[in-house]
Amino acid sequence: MTEQVRVTARAPVHWSRTPVIAIGLAGSTILAAVGLVFSRPDVIGIGLPLALATAWMLLRRPGDDVLSIELRARPERSDGSSEVIAAADAVLDGDWLQIAVDQEEQRSGVADVKVGSSVLTSRNRLQHSGPLELLGVTVRGVALDGAWVTEAAPRVALRWNTPPRHVRIGRLPVAPRLRGLHGAHEGSRPGQGGDFRDIHPFAPGDELRRVDWRATARAARRPGELLVRRTATLSDSSVVIAVDTAEDLGTVVAAWGADDADRAGVTSLDLAREAALSIATSAVGVGDRVAYHALSPGGLSLPSGGGARHLARVRDVIAATGQSDEDSRYRRSPVVPAGSIVFVLSTFFDGVAAQLAIRWRAAGHAVVAVDVLPAPDESRLSREQRIALRTLLAERADILVELRHAGVEVVAWTDQDVDVAMRLAALRQQRMRTVRR
Repeated sequence: MTEQVRVTARAPVHWSRTPVIAIGLAGSTILAAVGLVFSRPDVIGIGLPLALATAWMLLRRPGDDVLSIELRARPERSDGSSEVIAAADAVLDGDWLQIAVDQEEQRSGVADVKVGSSVLTSRNRLQHSGPLELLGVTVRGVALDGAWVTEAAPRVALRWNTPPRHVRIGRLPVAPRLRGLHGAHEGSRPGQGGDFRDIHPFAPGDELRRVDWRATARAARRPGELLVRRTATLSDSSVVIAVDTAEDLGTVVAAWGADDADRAGVTSLDLAREAALSIATSAVGVGDRVAYHALSPGGLSLPSGGGARHLARVRDVIAATGQSDEDSRYRRSPVVPAGSIVFVLSTFFDGVAAQLAIRWRAAGHAVVAVDVLPAPDESRLSREQRIALRTLLAERADILVELRHAGVEVVAWTDQDVDVAMRLAALRQQRMRTVRR
């Protein structure tokens, strides 16, 4: 995301008195009484300006107005930098504003600022990809030295979708059936663009420029027979990316379930978004069609498509994919085009994503299970917690074994060279397709 994001809100506000007026009246009354009792006109003179100022504050009540707030954010640089600059504008007929500032859904402080543009500016270094609340403000107005204040306006928040980084993948496994007429994969049907297929007698529809005169002179069986050189067609693959958003587990195991992304390290959804964007970029780069599904109730989805514009839409949807807020697991299989290759991105702890992968494999799709669990850090775990973690990892290992037995390729995204792992998976799949033919 390189464009600027804006959020605008307008709210009517009403002014109310503060204890400042009562304190001013009480102070001026006490000074006047003391001056009269002790016959001190100087004390009465001290209280007179206070009384006049308090009367001025009481009579000059500000009129009800509309508070206008605008939050905007933009990346510091257009090269995919993780630093974002956010600013807030506030317009109100008052002396100054009191703003409660929240960054990444945590209260960071309270500030008194003047009314105008860029009343607040923040610089954020983002540690994770995906959606987050970049800046939230709660504003109220102050007038006449604090004598009048408005009620706090409704909280305004600016959300930011951070795109993940892209890992270059040279080759991906392809769908078992290549149906398109455009792409970079060699299909099984005769056509144009691929490698040599066979020599075949001339038939209606063949082009004269494809006549192989040497083969005709050598192998023609009767006068007038022409032989043409046929090549294989180049087709595109149907790619489906399915991301399990039920869990977001970080590198630090002690932070699991604590909902503290700053102390969790790299999380599984960080790796899932990175893997999804890398797979989509590689697939679209060779002319394949890509569909995207977030495996959660009401999750984001995109139908199959190709080209640079579709890749930009996929990048935006991936950046907007966060952890599911629903407690229920996603058990309905999304619509997958026939003969597709499905990349299932999950930690494979609960087995629901594995069940979907096995179901897709049984339906005839090629399936690749991408394990996005980061390498666990056990440094702050107790002995009992380490035993529990080993039990969970053992159950997960059984799930991965079941996937392999069902014919699903399993690739760990945390491998040192995931490109090599994807190439090996593609070679194994190509060997299986050759044997079936």
